[in-house]
Amino acid sequence: MHSGPQAAYLRRVHGRVIRIGREALRMLLARRGVTFQRTKTWKEPPDPDRDTKPDRIEEVLERFPDRVFAFDEFGPLGIRPTAGSCWAKQGKPNRLPATYRRTHGVTYFHDCHSVGDDRLWGVNRHRKGTANTLAALKPIRVARPDGAPIYIILDNLSAHTGATIRRWAKENQVQLCFTPTYASWTNPIEAHFGPLRQFTLANSHHPNHPVQTRALHRYLRWRNAHSRHPDVLAAQRKERARIRSEKGIRWGGRPFQVAA
Repeated sequence: MHSGPQAAYLRRVHGRVIRIGREALRMLLARRGVTFQRTKTWKEPPDPDRDTKPDRIEEVLERFPDRVFAFDEFGPLGIRPTAGSCWAKQGKPNRLPATYRRTHGVTYFHDCHSVGDDRLWGVNRHRKGTANTLAALKPIRVARPDGAPIYIILDNLSAHTGATIRRWAKENQVQLCFTPTYASWTNPIEAHFGPLRQFTLANSHHPNHPVQTRALHRYLRWRNAHSRHPDVLAAQRKERARIRSEKGIRWGGRPFQVAA
């Protein structure tokens, strides 16, 4: 019998109708490394510095790890029930309401990762913008008060690239290392957003933003005291794997491997 997309694939390749059972066909194709998959998309990076920017980031991470900070906004964060996994009595999972109203607006958690000592901190704001970005960047400079240069990795959001931010950076011995367009995976802080989401937002139903913000800060304090905890490391590995997959999708996929 005909077997849907698998048969169509063989007909397209061999140019003739194939009559075979669905399961036998699936096993035959699987042995040849062919499976039924969804189409993936990717973006051609338009940044003319798409090669030099990652090289610069790798250079400062290798040469000056104790003076490198990764910065980005985590959000938007709304107030809503968020499903997740948790320990519960067998057959009696936690229940979260399926209906709600978005009456609290959103916030953005401006987050920073100190690469050298592997510490995270952040502040919550109701919107992105140059003023909020600058307020979040200033404590980073204070973290290294010796006046020697520091390096901040961040993306090309307009709130990060304006004249005010650049002028402050120049006056305070701060070198801004921007990631290429469509390449957030080059920012080391991205690997920490997965655990932040998993341990703070998953399986939550915060009543308002102040409670949600306290939960974020509570996790950061715990995480900084237990940065090598197996659960934290596992969550970071999972997020890095997702980011690497995104890298392949956004930058044209992995190179085709020719069979030996």
